[in-house]
Amino acid sequence: MKTFTGIFIFLIVSIIHVHADHGRIMGKITDKSKNTGIPGVNIYLEGTEHGNFSDGGGKFSIDNIQAGTYRLKISAIGYIPIEEEVVIQPYETEELYYEMAESIEVLEGVIVSRVSLIGGSSRIDKIPGSAHFISQKELSRFNNTDVNRILRNIPGIIIQEEDGFGLRPNIGMRGTGVERSSKITIMEDGILMAPAAYAAPAAYYFPSAGRMSGIEVRKGSSQIKYGPNTTGGAINFLSSFLPDDYMARVNIIGGSYGYRNIFAGAGKTFKNGGILVESFLLDSDGFKDLDNGGNTGFSKEDYIVKGRINTDPDARIYQALNFKIGRTRENSNETYLGLTGEDFEQTPFRRYAGSQVDNMDSRHTQWHFRHLIQPLKFLDITTTVYRNEFYRNWYKLDKVKGSADGSFTGIADILVEPEVYTEELSIIKGSSSDFAEALAVKANNRNYYAQGIESIVGLKFSTPLVAHEIEMGIRFHQDQMDRFQWVDLYRMNDGNMQMTEKGVPGTDSNKLLDADALSTFIQYELNFNKFLITAGLRYENISFIDKNYGKNDPERTGNDLTVSENRLDVFIPGIGVDYQFNSELSGFIGVHKGFSPPGAQKETYPETSNNFESGIRYGNSYWKVVTTAYLNDYDNLLGADLAATGGSGTVDQFNGGESLIYGLEHEMTYDLAGIFRSGFSLPLTFQYTYTHATFENDFESEYEPWGTVSKGDFLPYVPAHQFAVNMGYYYKRIMVDFSSKYVGDMRTVAGQDEIPPHEKINRYFICDVSANYRIAKFLEIYGGIFNLFDQVHEVSRRPAGLRPGMPQNFRFGIKAYIE
Repeated sequence: MKTFTGIFIFLIVSIIHVHADHGRIMGKITDKSKNTGIPGVNIYLEGTEHGNFSDGGGKFSIDNIQAGTYRLKISAIGYIPIEEEVVIQPYETEELYYEMAESIEVLEGVIVSRVSLIGGSSRIDKIPGSAHFISQKELSRFNNTDVNRILRNIPGIIIQEEDGFGLRPNIGMRGTGVERSSKITIMEDGILMAPAAYAAPAAYYFPSAGRMSGIEVRKGSSQIKYGPNTTGGAINFLSSFLPDDYMARVNIIGGSYGYRNIFAGAGKTFKNGGILVESFLLDSDGFKDLDNGGNTGFSKEDYIVKGRINTDPDARIYQALNFKIGRTRENSNETYLGLTGEDFEQTPFRRYAGSQVDNMDSRHTQWHFRHLIQPLKFLDITTTVYRNEFYRNWYKLDKVKGSADGSFTGIADILVEPEVYTEELSIIKGSSSDFAEALAVKANNRNYYAQGIESIVGLKFSTPLVAHEIEMGIRFHQDQMDRFQWVDLYRMNDGNMQMTEKGVPGTDSNKLLDADALSTFIQYELNFNKFLITAGLRYENISFIDKNYGKNDPERTGNDLTVSENRLDVFIPGIGVDYQFNSELSGFIGVHKGFSPPGAQKETYPETSNNFESGIRYGNSYWKVVTTAYLNDYDNLLGADLAATGGSGTVDQFNGGESLIYGLEHEMTYDLAGIFRSGFSLPLTFQYTYTHATFENDFESEYEPWGTVSKGDFLPYVPAHQFAVNMGYYYKRIMVDFSSKYVGDMRTVAGQDEIPPHEKINRYFICDVSANYRIAKFLEIYGGIFNLFDQVHEVSRRPAGLRPGMPQNFRFGIKAYIE
């Protein structure tokens, strides 16, 4: 007994001796803009094994630290890292509290408001209009590469899926057309990204969402300074920022249907500059089953180099020169050919034999140089020179002939009336043709460029009661679309297509469409007491010229040249007012003019509208509620002849007359952890969108989705009801997210009676779930299930026939991030 007692006393004394000179750290990490705890923050003492992660409320503790002086490091994806010296005293607990700022809020070398739509979460509640910001932290939870899934939870956004991977999104806002996202302004780092934003805005190129560090969305009067499209809204994709010091990042994710995604980047910042290099690789074998076998997938490569040279931060006149160079290559076995209703019911993921040679080959290059000078503390000038080039050849089935002496019929018409075109459909499905020229495959070969120079002057000054900010900008922009296309002919032989005649380049569509645009804007922001007023005026002066060389002049000698020109100028005013009732409640109201360019046809008028919105915001540590009502009253709504919508693909625009679109957008977030007062975070988010969109006059349209229009007809591809429910669980090392989206019935042709079954996209409800687990300081594993309940759902009846959404698929990966 004495021996046992001696041993016990010895152990107690030893433990006391070991810990006699040890201390402890505890504290909390909060988001600077939201004043809420940040879960999963990495907190550690450099050069030691001591470290921990913050819990769901941002709290942390590090125990059993030997007394001494250490370098404390704090980092989290999407935030500026913090580094500080701490002194640990024996027997004492050091209490530390830190606020972390989002990376976008402290960008060195730029004035954030000159290149950003919002400027991070901290600015949203100060914008007199509807605005949304998706941070790098949010993007990293689901690791989505499909922009449709990323944006689907933003109220007011309408999406028509096409390929299941988001390669060529169709996005609209507040009832604008979704066709190739041509009615909204798409930017990357504040620069227009549509291949030809004025001449041919259909976005066959779209920035790779999977490599972005943030996405900004602005709607209503708050986006008046961003053009040329001002009716629906603007989306700005933020590429990775240069790190505060150094950064290295690698994501490797694989999954169902041969899905592979590798994203790698590294960067370093010095006193007078910095550099960042990234690569983004994405490919899949596809989820559709081609008759007689074959790959229906794609591969995409995206490379970016960014850099900066700057004077000393404390220089009398601060200057910085930023640059970005990027190149993207995509090869996808995608098609416009869908399925009949009967075949969709039986085999929704089938692809007909007639699409076996369909392929999209595209290349995109971009570069820009951006110079900032601050000659005075209250004055800054940002000048950007940019150029984008885009080549694409979408080689795809266009028309089919049912008999040797028959005529060709477009695939959209065949799929709309399969009972009429039985012979053509049979050939599409693989039945042998007894003649050589059964299938016409069109090489939709196009080259684009867009280039320009833009300068923005910012002026900030304050008086004792009022803060002022004035922005003035001017941009000269040129873009061009060069169509040089041809048609190859094939026969169908027992399910295999055999070329019988090679077309001559330039013997189909053969034209140049150019646009020159001079744009200026002035925006004045006044902050007085509880009022924030933003007033702006935009001016666009645009010249279009369409040179059509015809099908018989592939050398472009000009013998059959037809020229169309159109010129216009327009003033686009807007004003928004925000009033802060108290620290938690504010309201805003705005009015502005909507505008979209009309193209080169003189008989086509610009798209114009008078737009109104009003909203209210409420927020505290646990609640966030935003509700917005809007009305867009169109004097003239434009439609476009795109092959993507089942048209002939001329890209000509045409008048749709008066239309009225109004709706309600609602978003509510509540952290259920506030009920339990525990160490985890349990945010619940609900979003709802109601849209009412009708034509206000009668007219005949050659545009198939419109057809014969009567006053009161509803616009196609605009669901009346959408909602989303999202929920998360965050605690130290683990983050679990559940996301869902409901889209109501959509009509595919304008009308106002009960939707006919063959003109309807049925409602659907899709759920996704993902989880991230931190297995080490800078290493985590990821898993996700998309379309959790494996719902078979229709997403479109265009370009030609029914198309399915992505079926259930699994993804797993590993992510490493060091900074």
